[in-house]
Amino acid sequence: MTSTLSAEKVSMRDVFGETLLQLTLEDETVYALDGDLANSTKVDVVASKNSSKFLQMGIAEQNMMSVAAGLASTGLQPWATTFAAFLSKRAIDQIQVQIAQPNLNVKMIGAYSGLLTGLTGKSHQALEDIAIFRTLANMVVLAPADGVEVKKMMEYANKYEGPVYIRLARDEYPIIFSEDYNFELGKAVTLIDGNEMTIISTGTQTSRSLEAAEQLAKEGISVSVVHMPTIKPIDREAIVQAAEKTGVIVTAEEHSIYGGLASAVAEVLVEEHPVPMLRIGVNDRNSESGPNEEMLDKYELSTKHIVKRVKEALKKKR
Repeated sequence: MTSTLSAEKVSMRDVFGETLLQLTLEDETVYALDGDLANSTKVDVVASKNSSKFLQMGIAEQNMMSVAAGLASTGLQPWATTFAAFLSKRAIDQIQVQIAQPNLNVKMIGAYSGLLTGLTGKSHQALEDIAIFRTLANMVVLAPADGVEVKKMMEYANKYEGPVYIRLARDEYPIIFSEDYNFELGKAVTLIDGNEMTIISTGTQTSRSLEAAEQLAKEGISVSVVHMPTIKPIDREAIVQAAEKTGVIVTAEEHSIYGGLASAVAEVLVEEHPVPMLRIGVNDRNSESGPNEEMLDKYELSTKHIVKRVKEALKKKR
């Protein structure tokens, strides 16, 4: 398929809140657990419209995950929601021992992931969450690109039996997918089918990768854009096919270059079909707070940096 970005932008967190409300209304097992951030994560819509399904856990993420494990052990399906930074770093012991190891049916939502967290400060940013969660056995790790995919992922996760981590962004992003889009676990989506090189992106970097591909096309450079909504289990076949077709890969993620999408793709390439590969992500640096565009530029995640990186990758191919 050939995908273009819609002029319409939608916030992932708004879609998340409305979809979770719907799930609580339709499925008697679904409960929303909140770490005292409901107005930021938008789970407050459940509190106001279906309060019997809303459980306020306070600023106690470790306890929240223990409660989630307990609920799941009785046959209920808790959706535990807080910032990705708190979920992946403060509560990881409880998640590993009480949820991942016994393979319990807990859905975990990491809101405010990546760099762009609305000037909340570096303590609220998560650049390591994908790396942390994908090391856990039994864990599914997802990163949607737009609001449509958020809804489709949540509907899938509601039927999936086992622990799932979904990484969400704070701000509005362009709509990429139509309403008839069908999310499939472990399947990549080719948004642009080019022949000179491939960008494999996930989450928020997919819309920026599409923008970069459109700019590169104007310069006569044909680039494939492969969106990877499932980071674990990853689509090994799609990665190998991209390597075979274009001979060079660039990965793009709003996450550390260590342990996330780039590492997952590199692992497949090394084992299956080695080709030159460059990574777009936050290099070995600590984050800081600032306006979105300035942050994207400083940490080399912006569209212009993707364009630059693609051109560097093409030189490696030649």
